[in-house]
Amino acid sequence: MSVKPLPQSVQIRDVVVEPNVILAPMEGVTDQHFRLLIRSIGGVGLTCTEFIASEGLTRGSGKQRSLVDFDDYERPISVQIYGKRPSVMATAAEIVTDLGATIVDINMGCPSKKVCAHSGGSALMKDPQLARDIVRAVRAATPLPLTVKMRSGFDANQRNAPEIAKICQEEGAEAITIHWRTRADLYRGTRQVDKIAETKAQLSIPVIGNGDIIDPESAIAMMRETGVDGVMVGRGAMRNPWSCLQITRAIQGLPPVQVDGAMRHQILLKYLGTIERHFPNEKATIGRFKKIANHFTQGLPNSAGLRVRVLRSQSLVEARDVLEAYFEILARHEQGETVEWPSVPPPIDRTRGRKGA
Repeated sequence: MSVKPLPQSVQIRDVVVEPNVILAPMEGVTDQHFRLLIRSIGGVGLTCTEFIASEGLTRGSGKQRSLVDFDDYERPISVQIYGKRPSVMATAAEIVTDLGATIVDINMGCPSKKVCAHSGGSALMKDPQLARDIVRAVRAATPLPLTVKMRSGFDANQRNAPEIAKICQEEGAEAITIHWRTRADLYRGTRQVDKIAETKAQLSIPVIGNGDIIDPESAIAMMRETGVDGVMVGRGAMRNPWSCLQITRAIQGLPPVQVDGAMRHQILLKYLGTIERHFPNEKATIGRFKKIANHFTQGLPNSAGLRVRVLRSQSLVEARDVLEAYFEILARHEQGETVEWPSVPPPIDRTRGRKGA
């Protein structure tokens, strides 16, 4: 029996997303520097900003406004907004439209307490009427394609993604992304993609599958099991910036990309150099770099020790030195040498030099 070919693009009104692999919006991660890093590697058809608080954006918050920074190289670019007041969400949509977004996305999926406490994000899954009012208001406020990202429900007793997605379609949304987890699952839970498949079967607009898509196998499984039109990659791209490219090549039936230590070294230092030029000071730069390096190095030989050494670095020079030493040893290891990995340094004694210590 022949296997049905997988879709390789998805059309959201007049925006063609090709390849149909999308970088998810992630707070504190998908700033312009990270998005450009993923685009430079390839294999991604659409990138999304970090989620933006509609209340802050409409009040003129510089922090929220800075999250909308992008350039033409990033197009198509989706800008995600969240909030609970339809009128404020509508104003936020007008702002991001004027700033040049390609697509406006409504966040109904964020599980954080901060967002849900104010009835935003996945808390909207509990209030279908408010969800309807928000989509309706935003649809009226922007001429751009409109999408909605959600979870399968708020908890195990309320897995109502098909119902909410149908409401969104009725009010003018032109694509839906669904994460298989509920809000109550947070970042755990047992994989269940039935609500994604059910939604896809009911809607006439594209549906994107999300949740634990980290490699070609998980992406293809999502597409085969649910019939979705594309996939969204989140934490998988943090751990492996080549994941989108690897998934795209698998969907297209092309040979896999083999990633060695030298390639990882080059990309990690490229990212460090980029944020070093743009962040306001060394403290901010090293803080962001440690976060990305912590995820990026998972799965490498002796990576636990490496992460401890990087996280304990007190300066960018020290962090670079740790990485240079590690990747030099990794290159020898990949060439078949027997190598000795650096030991994890002892805990830092932060009491030394204090009076009375």
